[in-house]
Formats: sequence, structure tokens, C-alpha cells
Amino acid sequence: MSSIIEYQESLYSENIKRGRALEYLTIGWNSIEAMVAVGAGVAAGSASLIGFGIDSVIENSSAVTLLWRLRGDNDERSQQREKFALKLVGISFLLLAAYVAFDAGKSLIAFEPPEVSYVGITIAFLSLIVMPILARAKRRVAANINSRALNADSRQTDICAYLSAILLAGLGLNALFGWWWADSAAALIMIPIIAKEGVQALRGETCDDCHC
Repeated sequence: MSSIIEYQESLYSENIKRGRALEYLTIGWNSIEAMVAVGAGVAAGSASLIGFGIDSVIENSSAVTLLWRLRGDNDERSQQREKFALKLVGISFLLLAAYVAFDAGKSLIAFEPPEVSYVGITIAFLSLIVMPILARAKRRVAANINSRALNADSRQTDICAYLSAILLAGLGLNALFGWWWADSAAALIMIPIIAKEGVQALRGETCDDCHC
């Protein structure tokens, strides 16, 4: 019996280490992504690109929170960290949704056409490759340690992939056809996706709980 318990504890510890490694990878990639996206977005006047870069910053704050959650054993304090981390992830989603709504709405009302950003197109394309891989790996670890916070964080990584696809479409339409409004329209499409995940995280739910 004791050998089974020791094996389970060892397995849990290994998954905790994997979770930490994934969060460090997330922080590293998102730091690069944020600097490139925000810089390119400011240069091009792109609401969706700036919003994408800020999402990377917020995802980093989520990753730091998850690193804090993934300390120690599977005890009562760990469960308390779990609940608190989940709420912080939810708040980060809602803050991002509010910013994107403001910036995209302002650009549409003021008729502010963004410049073509090939740097933005490149970072969106690369993110579309990297983020789904990270998200799947996080979900596997989350299932192994029964962590709703890590699962919510994996959903945030998924959303980064969705935002990459939307961003790529908006920037691509602007570059190919000169549809300046496509950038802000792409940003507005992001809002309900982001806000829904924020509300679910604050309620302590995950996408799996809601059968989506």
C-alpha cells in the first residue's frame, strides 16, 4: 500500500515539474510575442495587434500565477492557491476584453486605418503554431493533477491561438485588399471569446465543465 502511495506522490511531483516547465516556456514565448506585437501594433496603428500583444502580457501574469499555484504538495494550501489562481486568470481575461473593446471601437469611430504590418503577420502565424502545442501539453498536466486553474490557463493559451487566427485574418485582409476596418473588426470578434472565458474562470468553471 505504501509503495502505491509513494508512486502516486512521485507521479504527482513529476507532473508538477512538467507544469512549471510549461509555464516557463509560456513566459519566454509570450515575452517575445508581447514586445514584437505591441511594438509592431503601435508602429502600424493596429488595434488588434496591440490587443494581441497585451493578451501576451496578461497570459504571462497568468503563467506567473500558475507557477505560484504549482508550488508544494497536493494539500489544503495548494487547493487555496488553486482557487485564488483561477480567479486571477478570470480577472485577466475581463481586463483584456475591456481594453480591446475600447481600442477597436475608438479606431472604428475615428476612422483610423492601420498600416500594413508584415512583422505582425509573421508573429501571428508563428503563434498559431506554438500556442496549440503548449495548450495541449498544459491540459494533459492539468488532468493528471486535477487542476482547474491550470486547465483554465490552457484555455487562455487556446484563446491566444484563436486570437492569432483572427489577427492573421484582419492583418491579411488589410495587406491584400486594403480593408482597413478588418483590423478593428477582428479585434471586436475577439471580445466575446475572451469575456466568456473570464466569466467561467471567475465562477470556478472550465470549458470541460460547460461541455463546450
